[in-house]
Amino acid sequence: MDRVTDRASSPAASPPAVPAPPTPLLAPLLSAEGQALLAELRDHDPAQELALATRLRREHPAELVSAALAQARLRQRAVAKFGAEDAYRMYFTPNGVEQATRGSVAAHRAARFRALAPDARVTDLCCGIGGDAIELARAGLAVTAVDLDPLTCEIALTNVRTLAPDDPPVAVTRADVLEYDTTGANALFIDPARRGGRGRIFDPEAYSPPLSWAVDAVRRAGAGAVKIAPGIPHELIPDDFEAEWISDGGDVKEAVLWHRREGGRGNGNVDGGGGGGMRDGLASVVPGTRRATLLPSGATLTGRGLPDPPVRPVGRFLYEPDGAVIRAHLVAEVAEDLDGGLIDETIAYITADEPRRSAFATAYEITDQLPFGLKKLKALLREREVGVLTVKKRGSAVEPEELRRRLKLKGPHATTVFLTRVAGAPTMLIGHPVA
Repeated sequence: MDRVTDRASSPAASPPAVPAPPTPLLAPLLSAEGQALLAELRDHDPAQELALATRLRREHPAELVSAALAQARLRQRAVAKFGAEDAYRMYFTPNGVEQATRGSVAAHRAARFRALAPDARVTDLCCGIGGDAIELARAGLAVTAVDLDPLTCEIALTNVRTLAPDDPPVAVTRADVLEYDTTGANALFIDPARRGGRGRIFDPEAYSPPLSWAVDAVRRAGAGAVKIAPGIPHELIPDDFEAEWISDGGDVKEAVLWHRREGGRGNGNVDGGGGGGMRDGLASVVPGTRRATLLPSGATLTGRGLPDPPVRPVGRFLYEPDGAVIRAHLVAEVAEDLDGGLIDETIAYITADEPRRSAFATAYEITDQLPFGLKKLKALLREREVGVLTVKKRGSAVEPEELRRRLKLKGPHATTVFLTRVAGAPTMLIGHPVA
């Protein structure tokens, strides 16, 4: 039975047989009247919200209208993370939308948990609105989800019941994770809060709970993962954990520290070191390894301990590594696979003379290399009748939108300009994507 319990006792303890009732804030939205309001507000225009609220309050209680409008806004924001099919059936808090894991990323992580510990009950600490618990359940894993806020716990339980009703049961417990007894837990997932009253928190020891506490908790359990900020300094990554950076659609979404005690369960497959296996090695956790995983393909690249690539003149092709590759410090691995080098020792652009397919970098054919200068660029684009310009920059302070405004482009053609440095000199590289 899915349930919310209030306890800080051992996960093995038997929870009450009767689920706790919904909180006063959530219960009205779950009523027939609340459900009808949410359905009506699904595609509402926030710009017309004042007039809409005035009309709806003639027919419904004002508190219910306010709650439904707030939830409708949150659902619209959540579509980008969860997709419309799931987002419009879920419930959220403002912090829950902001901090929840993107659905595709949570599904990938759940698949790794499934391979890592197929028979485990995963304890999801700091579960929030339940995004990870949903995907863990969908992957066939039993889950105990823990959070401190009562409304958040009710939302998590409701979301799991709605989106994973036929999967293994999920128990939702309201507790302070710092006091929650994880004795007996054999797999942990911890998603510390990384936002405070002043915005993002960059010091891992200021996370809630602190990173050191989360790492020690996973060590005691023997297997698990800790979600961290993608920009974490590599020197803060424990030697007995694997670090994975994950991008989705080219955007870096998060980083995760993985751990499995030596001799732990799992099939032990490896992904060939770094050749880009699509789903290989999900059960393989190699301490000290850095990994970049690209969604939706699932291509994964692991470090081979290579030295920095050499700097060489710009060739015919330029390769832009995926952000997860750059964050994981695996540009050297991609450069070796492409038989390429760097255009500058501080810039993560790879250049080569031959086109090669790579799951980890986007290829461009370079037609022009010019010293940086607005007049030169404007004259060249005007001569070629370029009306659509994609601006990419690395190592340049120029803002793309300001550049486009000043160029005043007209014409039927499109091209790409890279504002960067080549061997230390400000440079413009003109080209187009390789099909």
